[in-house]
Amino acid sequence: MTVVSSATVSLHAIHLFPGSHLLISDVAWEQYETFLDELGEDCSIPRINYSNCTLEIMSPLPIHERLHRLIGDLVKILLDAQNRDWEDFGSTTFRQPERADLEPDTCFYIQNARRVRGCLRINLEKDPPPDLAIESDVTSKTTLAAYRAIGVPEVWVYEEGRLTIYPLQAGEYILSETSLVFPTIPSVEMIPRLVQQAFQDGSSTVLRQLRSQLAQNS
Repeated sequence: MTVVSSATVSLHAIHLFPGSHLLISDVAWEQYETFLDELGEDCSIPRINYSNCTLEIMSPLPIHERLHRLIGDLVKILLDAQNRDWEDFGSTTFRQPERADLEPDTCFYIQNARRVRGCLRINLEKDPPPDLAIESDVTSKTTLAAYRAIGVPEVWVYEEGRLTIYPLQAGEYILSETSLVFPTIPSVEMIPRLVQQAFQDGSSTVLRQLRSQLAQNS
């Protein structure tokens, strides 16, 4: 990871290799918005986040994408087995002006699924934040401050075969062994085990097996 000052770099000059991660400090919100306007729609930078005057730029590795997509698929199967509504908003950008601009790896509306099912855009002034965000920390470390600014009730971080659950309580994220979304499921043990099994036996095989097992137990 590289940290630089905003005064020493032009975003147009940045070319990231897969797995690269760059932090630019001392970036005011107005300067960040100017950067986005200059980059335009044809931005070659894969991922950009902003929080606490720090601009984060990254180029994820393939394993990064595989991990959060697989965990997202597991979440969908578990929710379906419980007959619960959900909406997958993927890496939608969530903006809290002057504070944070964030793209989760994957995120879900669950408790608020019905409220957003027809939404084509999310405006946090009138729409709720996602109920669950999932991050796979391969290229970079998740910045919980940005999630706190947006008010996401629960964040999952998967790193090096371990799932960490952060529920939001009284405005702060705490470590927890229990998920707010799945309070009766041992998620911190189950999710890493299924992820490792998927890399051994194949994702489709593991997902089919889980779906079949849950159907038999219902």
